[in-house]
Amino acid sequence: MPPDLPGVISAAEVVQSAEAIAAWQLDDGMIPWFPGGHADPWNHVEAAMALDVAGLHDAAARGYDWLRSRQRPDGAWHQYYVAEGVSQQKFDANCVAYVATGIWHHLKATADLAFASEMWPVVDRAIDWVLELQRPRGEIRWARHPDGTPWSFALLTGSASIHHSIRCALALAERLGHERPDWELAAARLAHVIRSDPDAFAPKERWAMDWYYPVLCGVITGDEGRERLADRYDEFVMAGKGVRCVADRTWVTTAETAECTMAHAAVGSHHRALDLLSLTRSMRTDDGHYWTGVVHPQGVRFPADERTTYSGAAVILAADALARSSSTSGVLIDHAALPTLLSVDDDQPTATRRSPNPR
Repeated sequence: MPPDLPGVISAAEVVQSAEAIAAWQLDDGMIPWFPGGHADPWNHVEAAMALDVAGLHDAAARGYDWLRSRQRPDGAWHQYYVAEGVSQQKFDANCVAYVATGIWHHLKATADLAFASEMWPVVDRAIDWVLELQRPRGEIRWARHPDGTPWSFALLTGSASIHHSIRCALALAERLGHERPDWELAAARLAHVIRSDPDAFAPKERWAMDWYYPVLCGVITGDEGRERLADRYDEFVMAGKGVRCVADRTWVTTAETAECTMAHAAVGSHHRALDLLSLTRSMRTDDGHYWTGVVHPQGVRFPADERTTYSGAAVILAADALARSSSTSGVLIDHAALPTLLSVDDDQPTATRRSPNPR
């Protein structure tokens, strides 16, 4: 049953938005940002998850089959694809990791253990590729150049998202009967550095995602998470409009508003989450798509008249998280339901702790 939030988004509107995303899916399964545009693995997975929320399971499975067909032997995907092939050669670690979240979500939506088993090698290779970019203190470097050379820095938003993806991969491994103690240690080290060492990441304080992603992804939880969100709420949220992409611009975006909704839901701030998600209604179009963003007070859509599949997907996933009426509603916010993290001892340098690879 699709989520239904009276006064915010109805079940019928959720289905309409999912069908709008499916209408832009290519025959081979790729879900571009918009017709004629590119796809990236992260937003492609986000859109596939939204399709599952609305019950469009075959379309979601075709999306995951597209990922399987495009995965490189080393486990990675390039950053951008178009209908004709690769359009950006770089490899983004966060984009590579997100397939684990998607496949765990698809299993929760469909209970299709056979499909999850078929996709397990894809997830396994992807997570191993990502963890090759982990530094000794725990953070994960953002990307690799096309020649395989790692970028020199890590991003807080990306590392937080990767942390959640690793935990979803561990949940999938547990369900399928696999053991990955090296992943458990990697996730614990990553959570530790996010919580304890902000200098490990490139400075991006202007960006809303660096504010709410550690909460959304379950690294900073409970009272600490609520305090983090409250601390810069007025800086990033334009009253009656939505969440700014960056603090010093009056550009609000659908995706950031929906994701910030889920961050508040993850720490139990349900009423504030509902208020935030209701702000996306002004960015909804008659056909169920959503504008990427709007600049205020002019009301100018930016990028100009751009509607994106990932924007609609974020709203659908936020609605599912708030409704809590489906088997998938907790995947992005109920972090206690994922495998428990190992404890990392602050007194022992993380570089010295290694777990044997059971493979």
